[in-house]
Amino acid sequence: MKSLVIAEKPSVGRDIARVLGCSKGGNGFLEGKDYIVTWALGHLVELSDPESYGEQWKTWKMETLPMLPEKLEIQVIKKTGKQYQTVKTQMYRKDVGEIVIATDAGREGELVARWIIQKAGVRKPIKRLWISSVTDKAIRQGFEHLKDAKEYQKLYEAAVARAEADWLVGLNATRALTVKHNAQLSCGRVQTPTLAMIAKREAQIRAFLPKSYYGLKIKGDGIVWTWKSKEEGPTTFSEEKIHQVQQRVTNSTGIVEEVKKKQQKSYAPQLYDLTSLQQDANRMFGFSAKQTLDYMQRLYERYKVVTYPRTDSRYLTQDIVDTLPERVKACRGGSYGNICSRLLKSPMKGNKSFVDDKKVSDHHAIIPTEQGISLSELEYGERKIYELVISRFLSVLLPPCEYQQTEVTLLCEGERFVVKGKRIEQAGWQEIRKIQEDSGILSEEEESEKSVQTGEVEGNLPEFTKGQKILFQEGKITEGKTKPPLPFTEATLLAAMENPIKYMENSDKELKKTLGETGGLGTVATRADIIEKLFNSFMIEKKDKYIHLTSKGRQVLELAPQGLTSPELTARWEQQLADIAKGKARKKDFESKIRSYTVDIVKDIAASSKTYRHDNLTGKKCPDCGKLLLEVNHKNGRMLVCQDRACGYRKTLSKVTNARCPQCHKKMELVGEGDGQRFTCVCGYREKLSAFEKRKKESGGGVSKKDVSKYMNKMKQEAKEPINHAFADAFTKLKL
Repeated sequence: MKSLVIAEKPSVGRDIARVLGCSKGGNGFLEGKDYIVTWALGHLVELSDPESYGEQWKTWKMETLPMLPEKLEIQVIKKTGKQYQTVKTQMYRKDVGEIVIATDAGREGELVARWIIQKAGVRKPIKRLWISSVTDKAIRQGFEHLKDAKEYQKLYEAAVARAEADWLVGLNATRALTVKHNAQLSCGRVQTPTLAMIAKREAQIRAFLPKSYYGLKIKGDGIVWTWKSKEEGPTTFSEEKIHQVQQRVTNSTGIVEEVKKKQQKSYAPQLYDLTSLQQDANRMFGFSAKQTLDYMQRLYERYKVVTYPRTDSRYLTQDIVDTLPERVKACRGGSYGNICSRLLKSPMKGNKSFVDDKKVSDHHAIIPTEQGISLSELEYGERKIYELVISRFLSVLLPPCEYQQTEVTLLCEGERFVVKGKRIEQAGWQEIRKIQEDSGILSEEEESEKSVQTGEVEGNLPEFTKGQKILFQEGKITEGKTKPPLPFTEATLLAAMENPIKYMENSDKELKKTLGETGGLGTVATRADIIEKLFNSFMIEKKDKYIHLTSKGRQVLELAPQGLTSPELTARWEQQLADIAKGKARKKDFESKIRSYTVDIVKDIAASSKTYRHDNLTGKKCPDCGKLLLEVNHKNGRMLVCQDRACGYRKTLSKVTNARCPQCHKKMELVGEGDGQRFTCVCGYREKLSAFEKRKKESGGGVSKKDVSKYMNKMKQEAKEPINHAFADAFTKLKL
C-alpha cells in the first residue's frame, strides 16, 4: 500500500516528491514506489456562502440577520475545483492505505488539509509531517518521525474556530451595515482596526502644534563644535537662552574636558521576513505590499531562486548552515559577485545572530536558494526584490563593521560643546550598504540629519588632549521646528499592523503580550491583501506615497460596532484560540460567545441613528442602471463607480502611469478616451498620447505602440476586477 502526501503548495509538493523518489508525473500529483505526492493551491475548500443555506439569505435584508446556521458548512472553491478533484481522486485510490498531511506546520496549514479530507469524506488513517523547513535533510528526518494526526486535533479545532468566527462576525456586520445605510460598506476584525490606526495617526497630525527649537554650532581650531546641554541635549526650546550662550562663548577660550576613544562594532540587520521585506521594498522602490508579495511568489514558484516568502521568522534553522556555500555561489551573478567570491574562500558558520531553531515557527527567514539565475531573465520588480534578498543574506555572513568612535567634550564659559569622529577600520557588512548607496537605492538623508544633530563627522579628528585650550570664533544659531508624525506609508502601516499594541485603548498587559506573540493584526500572508482591499473598496487612498482615509473610510469607522475598531478583539480571540489549541478551552464555548457577540453587533447596527452620506456623488448617471455615479480615487488613479454594487459599472477616468513629465519629472496621469487620450501632470504640463508616442520614438526610447497597447489592456482588465475581493461574490447578489 502507498501513502498519499498532501502538501500545501505545488513547489513544496515537488520538493517532497523529489526526496521521496516520486518522479512519475501525473496531472496535479507525482508518484513513486511507496508514495504519491499531491498538493493544494493554498485553500481548496472554504466556508460556504450564506446563499447556499437557503432562500432566506439569498437577498440582503435586515430582518433575516443575523445569519447563524446551526452548523457552518464547507464548499469547494470554484477556481481551484480541478485540483480538489485531483486530490480527492488520489485519496480514494484502493492502493492508498494512509494519508500524510504535509501542509505548513501551523494553524492555517492544519485547516487547509483537514477541510479537504473532510469535504472528500474519506476515512483512512492520517499521519502528520511537522517540519519548519523544506530542505532535503528536514524532509527525510520528518518522514522518519511522522506523528499521529490526532496529536493536532486541538490545533485544527482552533483553526476552525477562527475561520467560523470571522465568517459570523465579518459577514453579518457587513450585511447589516450595507443594508442599513443602502451603501457598499464592509467591516471586519482586521480591516476595521487597520482603518482605525490610520484615523488615529491623522488625528495626531491634526492636533499637533509645532514648537521652535534652537541649537548652536561654533568654530574652534578649524572644527565645528556642537553645543550640548546636560538637561536638554543639543537643542533648547528657549531662543533667549541660546542667544545668551552664543554671546558668552563667541571669542572666548574653551578647555578640552574629556577625550573618549572607543572601539565599536555594528552588526548587520536581521534576515528578511515577509513584512520587513515589504517595508524596505516600499521605502526604497515604492512597491506596494501586494506587488512585493507577487514578485516574491514568482521568484519562489517560477524561478525557484528564493525560499518560501510568507514567513514571519527572521532566523534560520541549524540544518540550513551546511547549504550556505551553495546559496552564496548562486548569488554571484550580480553586483555582489566580488563579495560572494571572497566569502567562498573561508568556511561559513551560522552564529546565533541569524541561526536559532527556537526562533523559527512555520518557516525560516527568506534567503536565496542554491539555484542561480541570470538577472537579465528577471523583470525590473523581480530583480529589485531578488537583489534585496541577496543583499540581506550576504550581510549576515559578512563580519561586523568595526570603527573607532572619538568624542571630545569641551567646556567654555560653563557650557559644554562636543565633536565626534568616526573612523572605519573594517567595513564588514557595510560593504553591502555602500554598493546599495552607489546604485541609488539608499538615501543618506537620515545619516546626514543625525550628523547635524550630534556633530558627528566621518574620518579622523585632529588629536586633542585634556586641558587643551581652543579659541572659539564665529557661532551660528540653528533653528528648527518639531514635526508631527508622518502619515502612514504602506511600509509603516505594515509595521503598525504587525505591532499594533500602542493603538490599543485597553491597558491589559496580558492582551498586549498575546497580540505581540501572535503577530498583530492579520498574518504575513494576509496583510498585503487587507491593505489592497481597503484601497479597492475606496476606504483609503494614496496621495504621493502617503495613505489617507477617504470620507467613506471615516464614516465606516463611525458606523461600525465599537468592538470591531480596535486590535483588542484580535488579542482576545487569539488568547482563547491558543487555549483551544492547548486543550485548556473548548471550541464549543468560544463559538457560543461569538454567536452572542454577532447578535449584539447586528442589533447595535440596526438600532443606530447614524446615517451614511455619499459625498462623492456626481451628476452623471450610470448607463446600465440609471443611478448616479460616484467619483472615487483609486490607488492608481480616478474612476466612476456605480453606487449599486449589484450593477457593478465602472469607468476609468485617469490612471497614474510610469511616464515622467519632461518639466518636473513627476509621474503623469493618462486621461480621456480614444484619440483624445492625453497625459497630464500636477505642474500643469499637458501632452496628447499620440504626441507623447511620437516624441519617445524620435528620442529612440520610451514606449512603443505595443507597450501602450499592452498597458491599456491591463487598465481595462483592472477595471473589471472586483472592488471588495473578500466579499465580492456576496456583494454581487446585493439588491438595493
